[in-house]
This record gives sequence, structure tokens and C-alpha cells, in this order.
Amino acid sequence: MQTEEIDEIRSKIDLSLWKQIFGFALGHKRILTWLTVSALSISLTEALFPIPTKMAVDVIQGKATDYGLWLPSALFAVLTVSLCIGVYYFIKHAGSISYHVGHDIKRESFKRLQELEFAFYDSQPTGWLISRLTADCDRLSRIIAWGFLDIVWGTGFIIAMAIVMLILKWQLALIVLGTVPPLIVISLYFKKRLLESSREVRKENARITASYNECISGVKTTKTLGREDLNLREFEGMSQAMESASNRNATFGAVYMPIVMTIGSAGAGIVLWYGGKQTLASAIELGTLIAFINYAGSFFNPINQIASVFTEIQSAQAAGERVTGLLNTKPKIVDSETVVAKIEAHSKANSKDEKLAPDGHEMEIQSIEFQEASFFYKENEPILRSFNLKVEQGQTVALVGPSGGGKSTIVSILSRFYEPQNGEVLINGLDYRQRSLEWLQSQLGIVLQTPHLFSGTIRENIRYGNLAASDQDIEQAATIVNAHSFISNLENGYDTQIGEGGAKLSTGEKQLVSFARALIADPQVFIMDEATSSIDTEAEQLIQKGLQKVFDGRISFVIAHRLSTIRSADVILVIKGGEIEEQGDHESLMEKRGYYHKLYTTQFKRERVETVLNSSSN
Repeated sequence: MQTEEIDEIRSKIDLSLWKQIFGFALGHKRILTWLTVSALSISLTEALFPIPTKMAVDVIQGKATDYGLWLPSALFAVLTVSLCIGVYYFIKHAGSISYHVGHDIKRESFKRLQELEFAFYDSQPTGWLISRLTADCDRLSRIIAWGFLDIVWGTGFIIAMAIVMLILKWQLALIVLGTVPPLIVISLYFKKRLLESSREVRKENARITASYNECISGVKTTKTLGREDLNLREFEGMSQAMESASNRNATFGAVYMPIVMTIGSAGAGIVLWYGGKQTLASAIELGTLIAFINYAGSFFNPINQIASVFTEIQSAQAAGERVTGLLNTKPKIVDSETVVAKIEAHSKANSKDEKLAPDGHEMEIQSIEFQEASFFYKENEPILRSFNLKVEQGQTVALVGPSGGGKSTIVSILSRFYEPQNGEVLINGLDYRQRSLEWLQSQLGIVLQTPHLFSGTIRENIRYGNLAASDQDIEQAATIVNAHSFISNLENGYDTQIGEGGAKLSTGEKQLVSFARALIADPQVFIMDEATSSIDTEAEQLIQKGLQKVFDGRISFVIAHRLSTIRSADVILVIKGGEIEEQGDHESLMEKRGYYHKLYTTQFKRERVETVLNSSSN
């Protein structure tokens, strides 16, 4: 049963965490400065609003002429216009900083995801990562922008009111300011409890929704097993939990406002009593007393907003930890400092020698060698054990064996998606960790068992392998892998929209497009990982004929389920338990009558039976 992810409210605010997140806002200092100025101007303007009223009352009480009312009226108009301008700019700049911060956090998070090695994705579910890039990033950007605004505005408003009151009458100011500490404590307490109870309501509601879904989708199973009464009792328990959480939330909300109103009214009442006596004694003007009564009721809003921000910060801290945790994750497979220095030196030299790679070493890959390479995903559970293999340019290596034997691990290590914990992988006799990672992976053409295409046209997906490819290059690559025929029969040919993930194509068609995409990159090393498992035997044979042209002069690794397609490989390795059990070409392995012979003959018989059955059914 799935429930939505609910963050716990942390008891303490991690200042270092929020400092890192706020650093994204500091990258837009001009907008942040204007946001601060607009927030402070609004707080000052609002703090001055009772002054025109005070002035008007004092003029009327003094029986001045009508002309004396022009000054407070003009001041009120100026404050109103100033407030409108300030609100316009603070909304504009708060929205702007929110969008900029959200963009920057998402960009840096996406950049880090591109840099991280495959091992990171082995332990992180896709949904978790998507949530970090969407919900968490959006939440943090809102808090940074609007939370910062509320804190600046609220703090500035309280300070401005305090200063004005102290200037007007410090004795009354102390009475009003005496209500601030209890308002702060009570607001923080109730805001936290309200947020906790509302999250409990959401959590229970999510459980009830999931229960509805399970009961409806599994109604047949429920009835056949006679679980109606038991399901009802379970549902009643969830409903009662929902009711309890809702009552707690409603109770906190009902108690909070009366307490706050009581404190504010008490402050206003004391001001009215003491100030009234002072007014009757002509110690202060009536306008001043009215201004203080207004101030006494104005402290709730800024304090409430600041309390809400701090509570939200506590609640969002888990989201902040997840995002900063992603941003602070260091890629384990990167170029060493020595390699980076060589790349920079080669770039500064502005060498145009096409025989040299960006790291200054030779561009052409003449040999790849595994020397005592060992690898494990979990400690003491080796996937590859002291693996040794040397492949020369132009050779094709086929890897066969049971699932989990280490075949895909070999090509993943070759691609440097993972690195061996022990041993080395040499390119032209040099450890590939001394070569540029980006250069190495740009020399690979990889076709996986499960094809992945991007939204867009077929032409765009094939060109993804080489953005500089012409339309003629695209059609030539598609022709080699036998994809041109089916593409041409589509309504819009190569410009056909294939939908998200290539949803409008069959699995076999998607695989053919992915073949063409790999070929158009003109790789030095070609890797096929169960790449023809989704294509029928006839189409696979046509592809194999085309791929022979591609394999010529290149190093190729082929992991194949259908052994009939790898008969022409220069070397066939039988991988079991992370070790080479058998090695040789097709003929020599068949003569040994070992595992490969048994596997091949069994598969060959099965394919003959399937062919006969298909022929008879037609």
C-alpha cells in the first residue's frame, strides 16, 4: 500500500544546510537586493499608516480649520501609493527570485545526475530522483523567495512599529511590545502543531485512498476469499485514525486564534486604560491613543508570518537534505587531476593533429586488455574474478553464459560505467584511468537489450548519435540495420513522431532505430548487449549481414542470447561465475563438447521445433 511521502518536522534548523541553499539566491544579488528594498519599504509604509489618522484626529480635536486636514490626507495618499508600488515590486521580484533559484537548483541537480556513475543509479529509484528534481526543488525555491520576503517584511514591520511607538510615547510602547514575546512563543507552538496534525490528516487520507484502490481493483479476490468483513474492520480503523487526526487539527486551529486575539485584546485594553487616563489628564493627544490601539492589533500578522516561515523551514529541512545530499554526492568515476591537466595542456597547445585525442594520447584504439580485473557490487560477492582478455582492433568477441555470470559487467567495465576494484583495463597498453573519460565513452557505440528512444521524430532519434549527421547519413545507417524499409512505410517516414519512449513503435522497430543511432556515431568500439533479443530471427540475420561491415576494423563485444548469430565471432567466451569457463571460436568450442556445445545444440533443436510449428500454423 502506497502513501505519499511525508516529511518530519525537525526540532532544530540546520543553518549550514540552508546557507548552502540560500547560496543559489545570492547568485542573483540584484534581484535579491530589490526584493529586500521592496519588503523594507512596505514594512515602513505599513508602520506609518496610523500616523495620518493620528494627525487627523488631533486636528479635529483641536478644532482646526478644514485646511488642516489636507496634510494627513496627503500623507495618507502618499503612503497608499507607496504601498501599491512596494507590493508590485515585491511580488515581481519574489516571483523572479523563486523562478531563478528553482532553475539553478534543478540545473545543478541535473548536471550532477549526468556526472554520477552507474553505481549511484543502482541504489536510487527513478521515482525518488524525479521527486528531488521536481517537488523538492520547487518547494525549496518557494521557501527561499517568499520565506525570505516574509522574514524581511515581518521583522522590518515589527522594528518600524516599535521605533514609531517609542518616539510617540515610550510608556505605551512598552505595554504594546510586552505582548510580542507571548505572541511569538504561542505562534511558533501552534504553527508547528497545526502543520504536524495537517500532515497526519494527509497521511491517513493517502492510506484511505490506497485502500479504496486496492479494494476496487481486487474485488474478485476479496469475494472469493470472503474477506469483506475483515476489510471493513481494517477500513474502519483507518477512518477512525483519519477522524482523530482531523479533530486534532481542527482543535488546534480553533484554540490558536482565540488565544492570539485574547493577547492582542489584552494589550489594546491596557493601552486603552492607561492611555485613556493620560488623555483625560491631557498628557497625550487622543490621536496618539488611537494610533497605539491600532499598533496593538497589528503585531499578529508579521509574527504569524514569521512563525509560519520558520515552521515551514523545519518541515522542509528533509527536502533540503535530500537535494543537498544529491548536490554534494561526488562522482566516483572521474578524470584524475593528472588527466585533467593533460586535457588542459592539450587544449592550450591548440593541437590540430587528428591522430591525438583530447588527452594528448593517440586517438585510434588498437587494443583493449583486461588484466586480472575483479569487480563486485557487494563486498565478498564477486561478480568478476581475475578476468583476463586482450582484444585487437578488428576483432569481435562474443560473450555467452548463464544470467548473472558477469557478461554485462564486463562490457560495463569496458565502458567505464564501473571500474574494477582490482586489476586494470588497458587501452593501447595504458590504464584507461589515465585516459579521458569523456573521450573513451564518446568512442563507444552501445545497443542494449531494452531500447530507449526519446520523444520526437525517428530522424531526431537517429541523429542523437551524431548531431552533425546529414539526412543521407541517417538513411544510410538505417539501411545498414534494415530499418529503412519499415521507416519508409510510415506515414511521415523519418519525420514520424514516435511518442514518449517510442511508444508508437513496436519493440523490434525501436531496436532497429537504436541500432542506427549507435552506428551513425561511427564508434571505435561497438557493444551489443542482448541487442537482437526483441527482433525476429529473419530480421536479425539481415542485421548481422549489415553489421559485418560495421565490425570491420573495429573492436566489437557481443552478448547474444541466440548463439546462431555469433558463429562468426573471432573469440567466444563462456562466462560462468565471473570467470572464463571456455574460450575459442565456434568450431573449436563445438569440438570440446563442453558447456557451449550443450547450449548450442539445445538451442538449435528448440529453434528447429519452433520453425516447424510456425510453418504448420501458417
